[in-house]
Amino acid sequence: MDTIDAMRVFVAVVERNGFSAAAEALDLSTAAVTRQIAALEKRLSARLLNRTTRRVSPTSIGAMYYQRCLQLLAEFDALEASVGAQALQPSGRLRINAPVSYGITRLARLLPDYSAANPQVELDLQLSDRLVDMVEEGFDLAIRITRQPAPSLIARRLAQAHITLCAAPSYLAKRGMPTTPQDLAAHDCLSYTYAADGETWSLSGPEGEVSVPLQPRMRANNGEVLREAAIAGMGIISQPDFIIEQALADGRLVPVLPGWEAAPIGIYAVYASRSHLAPKVRSFIDYLVQRLDTEAENSL
Repeated sequence: MDTIDAMRVFVAVVERNGFSAAAEALDLSTAAVTRQIAALEKRLSARLLNRTTRRVSPTSIGAMYYQRCLQLLAEFDALEASVGAQALQPSGRLRINAPVSYGITRLARLLPDYSAANPQVELDLQLSDRLVDMVEEGFDLAIRITRQPAPSLIARRLAQAHITLCAAPSYLAKRGMPTTPQDLAAHDCLSYTYAADGETWSLSGPEGEVSVPLQPRMRANNGEVLREAAIAGMGIISQPDFIIEQALADGRLVPVLPGWEAAPIGIYAVYASRSHLAPKVRSFIDYLVQRLDTEAENSL
């Protein structure tokens, strides 16, 4: 027996002075109402209703129980309404993991507007270039920059990043500009440790797709470190636009091998499960999609 349901049936019987009227109001059979009341009285070891051929009325204990039922059911309904409202309203701590460079150059400037629109959400952004275990480390979502998101996660594409080979003018003045992808093997190249294709750069151009194995002069697990090393004349890098765009714009870096390009890389919001996706997660992803789409349109 569900006690809450039985209490609702009892209240309906008292308020409608009979089993048949209560059954009609609750869309139940009269027999079902009778069974509920009998089970409730058995559970409480108390007679709650006086029954006559013409009328049903509460006993003295039943009248007291009726008043307490009204209070408890009102509190229960208010609790459910409150929880339901919170379940629909973005709220609580939102733990986000993102790569360091993307978090600094793109994500950070988007957070204030989201926070202003969702004051009940507490943002907790953790920046790391390593591949975190979202479930084990308790992240609600992560930003992943990859050509192929992990199949174990749900991924929503936010944008794409364009990859450019570039180097400092000082390096190219000293070592010369490569003219073919194969020339890269004789140059100092700076490699990103977590690159999915390892120490091979794949480029598409006039001769189709070419893969060039490298012996990097330097490896680093952060794109901004590689950018600064390249600006200092240390070698050639292959990095996404959000890391190098300002350095290209002001001439500290210049493109290498124009006409050849690496495939764009996707920027995804990933999370562990579709079931019962929290409003705070859904609202943040929707916000990123809208903002990044708008920025992409404005850049055209």
